[in-house]
Amino acid sequence: MTPALADATADWIPVADDLDPEVPLIIDGTLLPCWSWADVPDLYSGKHHTTGVNVQVAATLSDRLLWVSDPLPGSTHDLTALRASGLLDGNRAATIIADKGYIGAGLITPIKKPPKGELTDDRKQFNKELNAIRATIERTIAHLKTWRILHTDYRRPYHTFAQTITAVLGLQFLKLALACLIPSGVGAQ
Repeated sequence: MTPALADATADWIPVADDLDPEVPLIIDGTLLPCWSWADVPDLYSGKHHTTGVNVQVAATLSDRLLWVSDPLPGSTHDLTALRASGLLDGNRAATIIADKGYIGAGLITPIKKPPKGELTDDRKQFNKELNAIRATIERTIAHLKTWRILHTDYRRPYHTFAQTITAVLGLQFLKLALACLIPSGVGAQ
């Protein structure tokens, strides 16, 4: 059933080139956990202390899921995963808000405290406001992970995981598209 769902919904899943470069995005990475397979040691994420795959998630400032990258091994750093996704191709970086894990890519990120120093009050305020905006992507990821298969250890053979992720994302983006077409309250009893 999973291959059929993945094929039937694949056209609903946006790719990086589908995104409007003028629309500001909020980006963050998340780990989709899976069992540990001896033949795939790169799945272990030292950050999360478990195995899984790293996906990058993009949302609008208003909490709408726009894009999810292809999965990479859990050991992949978020910035490396974002660069591999193709989302940073072109001049898009200036419209992307991210956390400190993406510093150095030209994105809008919080300001790091200097070594043996403190941030000025203006910089602290900037970080506070930016982190308030970034909370949106955390909610988006939490909503995406309401799909049980994305937040519990994936137990099926590893080679089927990417296809399963594609099927779930296809269903999620189809659901979002249908929600935009059906006026609120229609069908409610």
